[in-house]
Amino acid sequence: MALEFTDANFQTDVLDSDKLTVVDFWAEWCGPCRAISPIIEELSKDYDGKVNIGKVNVDHNPQVSIDYGITSIPAILFIKDGKVVDKQVGAVPKAVLDKKIQANL
Repeated sequence: MALEFTDANFQTDVLDSDKLTVVDFWAEWCGPCRAISPIIEELSKDYDGKVNIGKVNVDHNPQVSIDYGITSIPAILFIKDGKVVDKQVGAVPKAVLDKKIQANL
């Protein structure tokens, strides 16, 4: 199951992690966000133990969203060693996200 990242745990769970971390910025009212939610869940199972995959609810965690300049959702950041190494804005097929994960492992 996808992890839940928050303003409170983002530093320790994402930036300080030694694994590639995929962060899905989303909101309950966002249709495309709901559309890719099952894909995020599938990827979290596919890469369990290898990649941290989680979500940030932008309505409940405004600070992280501001820090990363999130203005459109869904926005998916790929973070490795505390730095953004790739980004995807908008809903895309699973294969697109899978390819980005593979490229950054």
